[in-house]
Amino acid sequence: MASVDLDPLLLLRQSISDGSAIIPTTTADTSSGPPPEATLSQATHLQFTNPTRVSIPIDTPTRFVSNDKPVNLRSIYFAWLNREVAIPEYNASATKLNDELTGTAAVHKFAFVERLDLITWLESASEESEFIKPLAGEKDGAAPGAAGTALATSKTAVVSASARAGRGTLDPRLAQIYDGERRMGDRNTVLRGIKPTDFSHVRKLAQPFMSRKPSPAATALINNPSLALNPKPARRPDPIILLSPSASSLLRMSNVKAFLEGGRYSPPDHNSAVSMLHVSRTMKEIDPARAMRFILVEGPEQFKPEYWNRVVAVFTTGQTWQFKNYRWSNPAELFKHTLGIYLGWRGEQAPDAIRAFGHKVMPCSIEKWRDPSAPGAETSRWRDREVVEGIWKAIEKNMRAKGWRKDAAPSSI
Repeated sequence: MASVDLDPLLLLRQSISDGSAIIPTTTADTSSGPPPEATLSQATHLQFTNPTRVSIPIDTPTRFVSNDKPVNLRSIYFAWLNREVAIPEYNASATKLNDELTGTAAVHKFAFVERLDLITWLESASEESEFIKPLAGEKDGAAPGAAGTALATSKTAVVSASARAGRGTLDPRLAQIYDGERRMGDRNTVLRGIKPTDFSHVRKLAQPFMSRKPSPAATALINNPSLALNPKPARRPDPIILLSPSASSLLRMSNVKAFLEGGRYSPPDHNSAVSMLHVSRTMKEIDPARAMRFILVEGPEQFKPEYWNRVVAVFTTGQTWQFKNYRWSNPAELFKHTLGIYLGWRGEQAPDAIRAFGHKVMPCSIEKWRDPSAPGAETSRWRDREVVEGIWKAIEKNMRAKGWRKDAAPSSI
């Protein structure tokens, strides 16, 4: 596995953060200035320009793992370039690129949850990723003692252990500054002194005790995970909310984030190409210490079977064609497994189909949208937050009923 300095994922994330050039090229040479740019089908290397020029083979396996296989750098960079593209267009572009590669290589098509997780991490909007593995020699992002000591005397020491596990990195410019600073000892290093210590006599005295086998009772205590010191919280899967792709829906990908996070409605932009996003919300009855990240998507085309266990709500307009590709295409069956939500205008009756779905679909209404320049238009939106809070309360109640906990998602719904 690559070192911290040459890890493709960290190089790409840092380059995106800095806005520095990332150049697909056909040469590994970094000594003669910027190389000629090549298409992704022709490129053999990806050259990073900051803090120094580094050229990485474009088919290098990365620490991003999908279906137990590492995804190559070309696929990662291709997904980043197409981050704003809808899933069908992304898949079509990936198929086209694979045709151009003529079997010499292949671009991985990310499932929608994988794609969102990757883009969110690359944008530095999240410090965790359930698909990025730690660097070699590290377990869950924590370096062993010897490796940690060695790193402490080099530039890579300033790259945090969490960053090496796929949870962020430090600006290399700061690394250079820290590297030039005088290293100060703490009270432990002062007490140890600078001379090497010979512990051979201690080992001789301890040998009789070290050779003893632990008793069965002691072994049971050692292997009991509940007695671990400072256990790390388990990685909780992100819950999923499905939106209606109908043009008549009041909530689309372009305006749902502002509504659910900001508590304010605005009309959707029907020209938006956003295909998935996430919102954060603290569910106090499930995990008051950590905000939950909810994945929002309009269709389940890229769902793996296990993703359905993470669906916590479905926004619907009552049009049954929305459920054609769902695991449960019958609305009566669907809303036995998850919460349904209908959002309409205040003063207007919900469609007959919504009423026919029964109590499993929660009807909500907001004030009709008015031109912000019209008198009283701004003050009419104060009720939006009240509606949003009611929606989140219903989602949380449904999640608790289905078995969501602070450290785990239900195995079935």
